[in-house]
Amino acid sequence: MISKLDNALNFQQTALNVRAARQEVLSSNVANGDTPNFKARDIDFSNVLSDALSSNTNKTGLTTTSPMHLSSSSGNSFVSDALYRIPQQPSADGNTVEMDAERTRFADNSIKYDASMTFISGQIRGLMSAIRE
Repeated sequence: MISKLDNALNFQQTALNVRAARQEVLSSNVANGDTPNFKARDIDFSNVLSDALSSNTNKTGLTTTSPMHLSSSSGNSFVSDALYRIPQQPSADGNTVEMDAERTRFADNSIKYDASMTFISGQIRGLMSAIRE
């Protein structure tokens, strides 16, 4: 029964983890907007999500020796998948952060994170109503 619940919520859980990791990377870019030689990074959401959903191994490198072991999935593990961004207009000090673009990406990712939370809440409400009836 638990595995069916886990399968039902797996996509949204993974999407939330990737969105949270992307939010960390984008906030790091904004925080280092004035740091000389800082290179802006970002996570390619669709590629990282498809890799996370298709891989059978967890990102932490832990080995499960029994099917009863729980898998560990942390949003922070996706930060290693961050790629460096090529700036449209690099600054003289070597910093590649473009604040307007970063703020836009940050806001867009926040809205999509909230949408994912709404979707997973709806799924849980639907499952709860099915259990009650």
